[in-house]
Amino acid sequence: MMIQAQATITIAESRSLQGEITPPGDKSISHRAAILNSIASGRATISNFAPGGDCLATISCLRALGVPIRRTGPGGRPTVSIHGNGADGLREATDVLDARDSATAMRLLWGLLAGRPFLTIITGDASLRSRPMDRLIDPLRLMGADISGRAGDSRAPLVIKGRPLTGVEFDLPVPSAQIKSALLLAGLFASGGTVLRQPSPSRDHTERLLKLMGAKLEDEANLVSLRPLSGHLSPASLRVPGDISSAAYFLVAGAVHDNARIVIRDCGVNPTRTGIIDVLRAMGARLEILNRRVEAGEPLADIVVESSDLKGVEIGGELIPRLVDELPVLAVAACYARGRTVIRNATELRVKESDRIATVSTELTRLGAVVEPLPDGMEIHGGRRLSGTEVSSHLDHRLAMSLGVAALIAKGKTTIKHATVARVSYPSFWQHMGQLSS
Repeated sequence: MMIQAQATITIAESRSLQGEITPPGDKSISHRAAILNSIASGRATISNFAPGGDCLATISCLRALGVPIRRTGPGGRPTVSIHGNGADGLREATDVLDARDSATAMRLLWGLLAGRPFLTIITGDASLRSRPMDRLIDPLRLMGADISGRAGDSRAPLVIKGRPLTGVEFDLPVPSAQIKSALLLAGLFASGGTVLRQPSPSRDHTERLLKLMGAKLEDEANLVSLRPLSGHLSPASLRVPGDISSAAYFLVAGAVHDNARIVIRDCGVNPTRTGIIDVLRAMGARLEILNRRVEAGEPLADIVVESSDLKGVEIGGELIPRLVDELPVLAVAACYARGRTVIRNATELRVKESDRIATVSTELTRLGAVVEPLPDGMEIHGGRRLSGTEVSSHLDHRLAMSLGVAALIAKGKTTIKHATVARVSYPSFWQHMGQLSS
C-alpha cells in the first residue's frame, strides 16, 4: 500500500509481488533516435519514446534549434514524429538551451552543435551545472571546437561557437557512451575520419543507430571508426525497446522478495546493458530470458524473475560500464544476499545526480543495512532484514526507486522524501509498483 502526499511516498511491506509490467521506452535509445533523426533527411516516427523529463529536455532543445517535432499518444508511451532537414536544417536558437538535469542531452548536443555555424549556449539545473565536463570538452577542442565557460570553468552554462571540425584519433580515458556518442556526432561532419579507442566496451546504441541510418561506421572490440558523412542520413522509424535500467528495479524486487514472480515484457537486452542480469545470475537469481528477437537493430526479450536465495559477489572492472546506473538497486539486492558484496571501480557514481556512493550508503544504513562507503564503491554485509523508517531520495531518481524496492521488503512502513523525482526517467514507477504489490 502506498500513500502519496506531494513529493513524499509511504510504502508498506508487501506480502507478495506478482504480475507483469512493460517498462517505459529506453532512455538512451530515445535520446539518440531523436537527435540523429533531427539531422536526417525526411520523416521518422519513434514509438514508445521514453516519457521521462530527460528525453523531454532533448526534444525541447531540438525544437529550439528549428527541428519540427510532434509528440502524441498516451503520456506513458508517447510517439514522437520528427521531420529532419539534414544538419544544415538546424538553426541558431533564440534563447539558451536548457538540458534540465540530463547529462546525456547536454553532452550529445555539444557533439551535434560543435561544428554548426552558429552560437549556442547550453545550461541545466543545479545538479547538472555542478558537474565538471572536461572529459568531453578536451577531445572536442582537439577536433577544433570552441567551447567556453565562466572564467575557464568546465561546468555549464557553456558557450559553443560553431566552427569547422577535424576528425581525430582519441583514446577515451574511461568507457563512456555519452562521450563516445558526442564525439561520433561531431565526427559525422568533420573533415577526415574519427577513430575512438575505449578501455572497455560501453553501451553501443549510437553505433547501431548510425549504421541503420547509413553512416560509414565500423566497430570491433573496443575500437570505433567513423568516416565523415557524404550525403545524408536516412531517417529511421522505430519502436524503442523497454528500458532495462528501469526494469532493473523489478528484477531486484522479484529476486529478493520471498513471494514473487514478475514478468517484464518487451525489454531491451543489448549486451552492453545487461550487466544487471549477469550480476543477479551470479548472485543466484532465478531469472529466465524468453522470446528473444531484434527490432531496428536492437535486441529485446521478455524476462521472468522469481524469489531467489542470493549470495554476495564482487562487482567491478569491465562490468561497471554495463550496469553503472543499476548499482544503487544492486546495493539493495546485496543487503538481502548472504555474505559480503563489494562494488569497486565505480568512482563515476560520485558525480551523478547525487554522490551515489555517499547517498546510497547513508539511506540504506538508515534502513538498518551494514554499508561501508569506499572511495570507488561500497562494501555491503548482507543477510539482515531492513526496517522501515524515513529516508530521502536526495532528488536523485535512481536512489528514489532503489529505496522504493528496499521499502517493499523492509519491516513496517518506509517514507521516502522527494520520491516523485522518479518521473525523471520512469513516470509510472510508483503505479507499476502498486500493480505488483499486495
